[in-house]
Amino acid sequence: MRSFPALGFAIFCLAPLLALGQQISAPQPQPAGIIGTVTDVRNDAIPAAAVVLDGPAPADHVTATSDDNGFFVFKNLHPAVPYHLTISAKGFDNWTSKPIILQPGQQLDLHDIGLKISALQTTVTAMTSEQIATQEIKLAEKQRVLGIFPNFYVVYKSNPAPLTTKLKYQLAFKTAIDPINFAATGFFALLDQAGDTPNYPQGAVGYAQRFGAAYADGFTDIMIGGAILPSLFHQDPRYFYQGTGTIKSRAMHAIASPFVCKGDNGRNQFNISSIGGDLASGSLSNLYYPPSNRGPGLVFEGTLITTGGRIANALVQEFLFRRFTTHAKNQK
Repeated sequence: MRSFPALGFAIFCLAPLLALGQQISAPQPQPAGIIGTVTDVRNDAIPAAAVVLDGPAPADHVTATSDDNGFFVFKNLHPAVPYHLTISAKGFDNWTSKPIILQPGQQLDLHDIGLKISALQTTVTAMTSEQIATQEIKLAEKQRVLGIFPNFYVVYKSNPAPLTTKLKYQLAFKTAIDPINFAATGFFALLDQAGDTPNYPQGAVGYAQRFGAAYADGFTDIMIGGAILPSLFHQDPRYFYQGTGTIKSRAMHAIASPFVCKGDNGRNQFNISSIGGDLASGSLSNLYYPPSNRGPGLVFEGTLITTGGRIANALVQEFLFRRFTTHAKNQK
C-alpha cells in the first residue's frame, strides 16, 4: 500500500498536466464573416469593385472583388478584432466603413454601401456629330423584324444625326450583303423561274441567271439609291418613322417617302436619290437581261414596281413593324 505522502506527490506532479490538457481541449471562438452588396446611391449594383478588408495585423489584410450583382463575401474572420472595409470602383469615390467588431459566429450583412460618382467623372465629354451618327448606325444595323429580316434603313429616333458619306456606303453595303438578302433573292428567283421571266432558259442555268439578275438589280439599286446619289445630293436615304399623329397623317407620311426625303441639312427635299436610284438600276438591267426583255419598258416598269414596293414597305413600317423589330422599341 502506498503512503499518503507518495500519493500527494503524484497528484502534485500530475496537476499541471491535467490543467494543460484542459487548456488544449477548450473550444476556440467560432469564426465570423462579412457579406455585402456594392451599389451606387441609386441602389444599382456595381460589379468588379475592389473590396479590401484590413485588421490590426498584416495577416488580417484580405481582398475580394464584387461579382456581377455587386456581391462579395469574407469568411473565417476573427471575432473581437477591429476591421476596416474599403471599397473602390472606377468612376466612383472610395467608400470606407466605420470600425467593425464581429461577435463569435456572426455573419454581418452590410446594407449601407452606396458609392458616390466621382467628381472627376461628372465632366461631360462632347461627341461630334459623326461619332453620334456612327453609334446610331451601329444600333440600326441590329434592327431586324422578328429578329431575322434586316430593317436597317428605318430611323425611330426623333432627332438622328446626319449620315456622313462613309456611313451611307457602310449602311448600303451592309444591307446588300446580308445573308437574308441572298435568301430572299433566291426565293424570288424561284418565282421568276416558275413564271418563266425574264426570258432566260429553264433548268439550273436559267435559275442561276435569274438569281444573278435579281441580285444585280437589288445591289445596284441599294448602292446607287442608298449611297452614291445620297452622297452626291446630300440626302438621307433612310425612312423616318413618324409614329404619332392621326392615321391619315401617318399614312400620308409613308406614301410620300419615296418622293420626299430629308436632306443632310434636316430639310425636306425631292427624293432624287430614291427615284434616281431606281431609274439607274433599271437602266443597268439592260446590260444583262435577255435582249427580248430590254428596252425603256424594262426601266420604267421596274421603277414603278420598286416605287410601289417602297410605299407598301413604308406603310407597314409606320403601322406594324416597329413592335416586331429588335432594338427599336426603346428609341426616342
